[in-house]
Amino acid sequence: MVKNNMARATRRQFLKAVGAGLVLGPLGGSFLGLETVGRAGPAPALSISDRAEALPLQPPAKSRLIIARHEKFLGGDGKANGGLIGKALDDGLMRLSGIKSPDKAWASLFKPDDVVGLKLNCLAKRAFSPHVELVESIIRGLKLAGVREGNIIIFDRTSKELKEAGFTISKGGGLKCFGTDELSGGGYESRPEVVGRVGSCFSRVISDLCTAIVNVPVLKDHDLAGVSMAMKNFYGVIHNPNKYHDNNCDPYVAELYSHPYVRGKVRLTVCDALVAQCNGGPAYKAQWAWRYNGLLMGIDPVAMDSVGANIIEEKRREMGLPSLEQAGRKPKYIQTAASLGLGIDDPSRIQVVET
Repeated sequence: MVKNNMARATRRQFLKAVGAGLVLGPLGGSFLGLETVGRAGPAPALSISDRAEALPLQPPAKSRLIIARHEKFLGGDGKANGGLIGKALDDGLMRLSGIKSPDKAWASLFKPDDVVGLKLNCLAKRAFSPHVELVESIIRGLKLAGVREGNIIIFDRTSKELKEAGFTISKGGGLKCFGTDELSGGGYESRPEVVGRVGSCFSRVISDLCTAIVNVPVLKDHDLAGVSMAMKNFYGVIHNPNKYHDNNCDPYVAELYSHPYVRGKVRLTVCDALVAQCNGGPAYKAQWAWRYNGLLMGIDPVAMDSVGANIIEEKRREMGLPSLEQAGRKPKYIQTAASLGLGIDDPSRIQVVET
């Protein structure tokens, strides 16, 4: 309970600091005064059952998933068309929410006082990471909802990966972009959180700073989990993801996503499927990549991973590859996530809207 109160206080401090332009100090100095207050020395792991944020969320009877595709999302030179992507993003969010104006659609998910983190997946560098133009379009949408630029954090595991993916590191009073490793005083919490069979220290970006998250994965297969999309992207917010790859990452992907830091904060997932990959992931392998020229948008991470896995399976059949199950890496975690109430994997209950 002490840590819950600290987290709420920390978020208030962050909002106040953002307004004053004092958020990120120099590396090695204090970061929002969080270095050791109430956290020094060994401490027991915290169980999810101890956390007030563990809300009994229930999936809806049906889930809606938007798939927006356009042959000109990517030009012949591989450069993304930001104008078309932004329009598709606004249109998709309106269809997702049932609200007929872009600003109100964005405002239905994000409030002006939110601190919004954009969790990217930059493991594969510029060749196969979320496109800068897509991220810029998401930021523009957040601004339509009234979120100030200084309350937006683009983040991933390391600043090096973000830079290699084409993003500019920024730690000033405006828009922020940095890796967990940039947080002075320690990028990960000093005490592990325990949820199911996962015990990890979370990035302080997700635990202490953000009140809301836009999840921005890419559409790709994974050599162990089967696919890496909405849910597995959060292996990038814990200090020890290497521990959770046995048994096709099942049940670990689902259990990690069920933590309140993730499940309680992710408001929207926008999957970059402009380029997708059906084999050889998570690293980029050009021979297995293709231009899908699409964006997947949704609230339900289980539905997104389920539909995304089907897209990958279809491409594998087209290329004469065995199914993921035949290859020994069926994405079992998707069904586990559905059983935990994180979303829907039943195709008859997923409404796919193609635009």
